Amino acid sequence: MHAFFCFRRFFILLLLVLPMLSQRAAAQATATGTVLDRAGQPLAFATAVLVALPDSAIANSQTTTEQGGYAFNNVKPGHYCVKALLMSYRSARSAAFVVGREPVMVPALRLAPAATALKEVTVTGTTPMLEQHADRTVVNVDRLNTAGETALEIMKKAPGVTLDKDDNIVYRGSTGVNVMIDGKLTYMSGAALSNYLKSLPASAISQIELLPNPPASMDAAGTAGVLNIKLKRSQLPGLSGTYNLGLGYGRYEKSWAGTNLSYNVGKVRLFARLDGGRYNSFNRLTMIRTIRDSLFNQENLWRPLTYSGTYATGADVALTARQNIGLQLRGSADQTTALRTSNSVTTDLAGNPGSRRQLTNPSNGTNSNQALNLYYRFALDSTGRELSADADYVRYASNNDQSFNNVVFAASSEQGRPAEQLRNATSSETTIRAAKIDYVHPFAGTKWRAETGAKTSWVTSRNNIQFDKLMDSGWLPDALRTNQFQYDEHITAGYVSANTSYGRLELKAGLRGELTQTTGRSATTGQQVDRSYFQLFPSAFASYKITEHDQVSASVSRRISRPNYQSLNPFLNYSDFYTAMQGNPFLAPSLSQSFVLNYLHKDFQVLSLSYLHETNSVNNVLTQNDDTKVSTSTPQNLAQTSTLILSSGGHTDITKWWGVDNQLSGSYTQVETQIQAQPVRLASYSWEASSDHTFLLPRRYKLLVGGGYSSPVVQGLYRAKASGLVNLGLKKQIWAERASFSLKVADVFNTNRFRSTIQYANVNQTWNNQWESRRVTLTFTCKIGSGKTQARHAAASADEEGRVGN
Repeated sequence: MHAFFCFRRFFILLLLVLPMLSQRAAAQATATGTVLDRAGQPLAFATAVLVALPDSAIANSQTTTEQGGYAFNNVKPGHYCVKALLMSYRSARSAAFVVGREPVMVPALRLAPAATALKEVTVTGTTPMLEQHADRTVVNVDRLNTAGETALEIMKKAPGVTLDKDDNIVYRGSTGVNVMIDGKLTYMSGAALSNYLKSLPASAISQIELLPNPPASMDAAGTAGVLNIKLKRSQLPGLSGTYNLGLGYGRYEKSWAGTNLSYNVGKVRLFARLDGGRYNSFNRLTMIRTIRDSLFNQENLWRPLTYSGTYATGADVALTARQNIGLQLRGSADQTTALRTSNSVTTDLAGNPGSRRQLTNPSNGTNSNQALNLYYRFALDSTGRELSADADYVRYASNNDQSFNNVVFAASSEQGRPAEQLRNATSSETTIRAAKIDYVHPFAGTKWRAETGAKTSWVTSRNNIQFDKLMDSGWLPDALRTNQFQYDEHITAGYVSANTSYGRLELKAGLRGELTQTTGRSATTGQQVDRSYFQLFPSAFASYKITEHDQVSASVSRRISRPNYQSLNPFLNYSDFYTAMQGNPFLAPSLSQSFVLNYLHKDFQVLSLSYLHETNSVNNVLTQNDDTKVSTSTPQNLAQTSTLILSSGGHTDITKWWGVDNQLSGSYTQVETQIQAQPVRLASYSWEASSDHTFLLPRRYKLLVGGGYSSPVVQGLYRAKASGLVNLGLKKQIWAERASFSLKVADVFNTNRFRSTIQYANVNQTWNNQWESRRVTLTFTCKIGSGKTQARHAAASADEEGRVGN
């Protein structure tokens, strides 16, 4: 905590010093505007060029945002015009204007579609894998060889992002991260989020944005920050898109296919994405538990076969030149049949065998989700005033049937006898309704801009677990394991923020308030927990451009992570004879204080310092009954967790044909809490590094060689051991770059594992988790659309659902 206050004082000092540094640049202004198509729709990723007059020298250039906007900062006094370019469109040029000390709003530039088909375009150079901006880090996924990989696997390649043993996303050392897709909340976490990202192919992703300290306009959820997944969507007129086919093999076979289409005509933009796959895989988990004078060696083999599909479709319509309305529908569905076997052997500390148990656990489950979003945008005038509104309806459902067949063997005996025989049927349904409104107001004649807005959401979650036990008279309900649980939540939020610039200095600050009211009820036990609390979440950001290529930025924020709905369910869920999971209705929300300092040079992250302090962070805690030998995993609040990370990395072109993306980070993690009235303190230094090399070869071949290493690290109450891997990839472009083949060998030496130990109180366990990390995949991708190539080069160019899961 003391460290955070030190950082806060440093940040305040930074705010006081930077204005003095910026005085010599105070005479420089900004020039902003938008690029639209003929129907008034914004054109994302167009190139806006600031041209100095009268000699037509290029003063600056940049790509437009998803809203078609651009902003040239620190423009020297003089005469200028702006030229806009985008492939498949005719270029447009603004009238000349004069830049003095006041900001300039350039009238919107409208581009008309090109009348003839495009000729082949040859692009020299490559977009860097990593772009570092003032408020976020951007990973350009196209720079990676993603053949056969899922969105979840790609997330691990983002700086500071890892997965824990249960495939939960860990960012900045914390699982308290909020995931968005195209700037909209996924409203998922835990197993629900992992399953969705596993069903989403990496080929559908354009970029991953990492925001450790998001602005006040975003939900305060996510103590570690926000990860925004941006999906590919074409801006070309007419029909365009891609389709892909893939095959893979690790321990078992897998296959997938998908298409991503856009149709842009007049005032209407349509898009559709459909992906499906068949995945046959396995997982081996070995555990060694020391209980008094006995050792329990347990090996679990899991063999799932999954059929999955994801879809998304939507339309955006320009009602007028300033009004847009849109609709998006997305969802996914999967069905998994799996067979899990478990073999538990008991020995004494000398290794003499005792009894053993075998479990056969077949299961059949389905998961589905649907999300509907309606949005409206109204540009009130040409000064930048804008009103927007969004409404969401989201539904998640899952069903699973399992059988638990136990057999007990006496010491040194091959003849077993049936033990406890169980079966269960579980169902879960969560419905989310949310609405929000936002308003942006620039103050005329000044460099100030304000934003304000409000949001409300309602959540209902219903869960049922029905257990039966085999008795002499047949299957009878097991009242000790049967449970019904329901959860209701209402969140009301409002925010205000303001930003301005002084020459080379940019400042932004905001305040968000959220009122949360929840009720959790167990119909089986009659237990009910009601909560009501209000929290304020301030945030602040400062950025100073030292030179044209050097920039320093700092940000601070306070954020929250609420428990996911399943973790609040107080009932016991049987996993095997010695393992159980139980929810905790008394979980409190986690709160964090975060600080980030970045120094950038030409989009290279020379230095990034990140500090995250969490109180009441939620982690699974194991309790062990030495008499029954049963270990129960229960989510609990840890008193405090602190993580300090120092990192550096970016893209370097060694030659014209050899590019390198390197990342290096070191961290210190400390956990302090109490478990079973005993103090627990874990601390560790760790580091990780990755290096990815891209070689441009003759005949349009591209070779990718890369790998990474992670040293031992503390994750929650686990001490994870070191891990590493090496990847190889080869890509070949054909048909005038309209299609490509990608071949990849992931984890060539089969070294990627999750190995960990956990020791506190009477718990002493070792874990070793192995999956199909070594895989060979072959993918074919082809572009769809009119024209010869229609290729273009982009140069360097919320909370409720986030808790659906197990």
